[in-house]
Amino acid sequence: MHDSRQASGKTAAKSAGTHMIRQNLARRFIAAWSNFKRANAGNVATTFALATIPIVGFVGSAVDYSRANSTKAAMQAAIDATALMLSKNASSMTAAQISTKANDYFKALFTRPEAKNILITASYTTTGGSQVVLNGSATVNTNFMGLMGYSNMPISVTSTAKWGMNKLRVALALDNTGSMSDDGKMTALKTATKNLLTQLQSAATKDGDVYVSIVPFAKDVNIGASTFNQSYIDWTDFDENNGSCSTSPRWGWYNTKTDCVNGGGRWNSTNHNRWNGCVTDRGGSNAPDSNNWDQKVDAPTTTAASKYPAEQYDACPAAIQGLTYNWTTLNSIVDNMSPNGGTNQPVGLVWAWQSLVGGGPLTAPAKDPNYIYSDVIILMSDGLNTQDRWYGNGSTVSTSVDKRMYDSTKSGIGTCANAKAAGVTIYTIHVNTGGDPTSTLLQNCASGSDKFTEIKTANQLISTFQSIGTALSKLRIAN
Repeated sequence: MHDSRQASGKTAAKSAGTHMIRQNLARRFIAAWSNFKRANAGNVATTFALATIPIVGFVGSAVDYSRANSTKAAMQAAIDATALMLSKNASSMTAAQISTKANDYFKALFTRPEAKNILITASYTTTGGSQVVLNGSATVNTNFMGLMGYSNMPISVTSTAKWGMNKLRVALALDNTGSMSDDGKMTALKTATKNLLTQLQSAATKDGDVYVSIVPFAKDVNIGASTFNQSYIDWTDFDENNGSCSTSPRWGWYNTKTDCVNGGGRWNSTNHNRWNGCVTDRGGSNAPDSNNWDQKVDAPTTTAASKYPAEQYDACPAAIQGLTYNWTTLNSIVDNMSPNGGTNQPVGLVWAWQSLVGGGPLTAPAKDPNYIYSDVIILMSDGLNTQDRWYGNGSTVSTSVDKRMYDSTKSGIGTCANAKAAGVTIYTIHVNTGGDPTSTLLQNCASGSDKFTEIKTANQLISTFQSIGTALSKLRIAN
């Protein structure tokens, strides 16, 4: 009994010790776990702190970038304004003066203290038109991006001001008919034309910026007698009406080849080298043909209707002058003008257009693709159409002649519409000193209501030509 109780006591004591050990282990485990958790919380804080640096950097870079972009916008506005101011006088300044003025203008306009290390360069050239080119650079210090190794941000701007990119080609179709001798009109026309030539010459920075052609017209135009041996001349009408017959009727003589031959004679045509240089409207001999050659500037073909019909017109005007910048020659053409003959505005208009594109006896200089060209016709007449190759008698108004230039009954077809469709700007002037009805033909032919002028006195030609010259000069030098 004693032994068993003793054993039982030992067993109970042993069980109590084991329980205490387990409790201690549990407490140690819990303590260790608690320490582990506390150590883990420290790692998260460290990681978060490290992650905050790039986050702040990225947010700050947006702030820095926004500030730099605002500075760049202000710098661009200032350099644009500087370029425009320089363009006014650049042609008269040296390279050093241009550079100095560029920096002076810019510094007066740009007042952003955050921009550092500002550098402005300027250059002026006349290749492909006049232009001033400005380049600017600067740096803007950063507030936040320094954390990422960027202490400043560079900015750069550029600006170009161009002018004189427009080149002018102006064709003057000038009425030289008999009625221009009245009311001082021819004298005023010569003065007005010479003044206009002076304006256009002044608008040219260099030779070739402005070309001018002059087409005096009456019933015909004069393309020059020296062209008599060219293949583009049609001699059908000339040979029919100019020559002599080997026989004659009982009274008088035969005036045409047809009458001579029908009368049993032999017709001797006048030598072509005696031709005075006048040509009339292209097309069929008896009426305009279906190709409407009189309304076009297409090159002649082998057909007679497409060629320029020679005519020994007794009121042949001064010879036309193709595009040139020889201002002395142009003024001489004006001096040679004199009033005679009937009115055929369509032939004057089509040859003015022909002078702009070349063809036949005329050459139009090639256009440089680096420039913008303005093709302009100024058509001036003091009356209404009276005669062309087929219609009219030279003294009374002929609506049939009008319709060759602009046919309002057929949606405005005719030479005017064709030229405008080809990009030509047409100014028209009606010198109406005789109280005629306002020319609706010239109104319709103009490229707009602002490009038609009716004047009542001859001297108004001078101010009218001056006004057109001013408009064209502004177009020439526009940016």
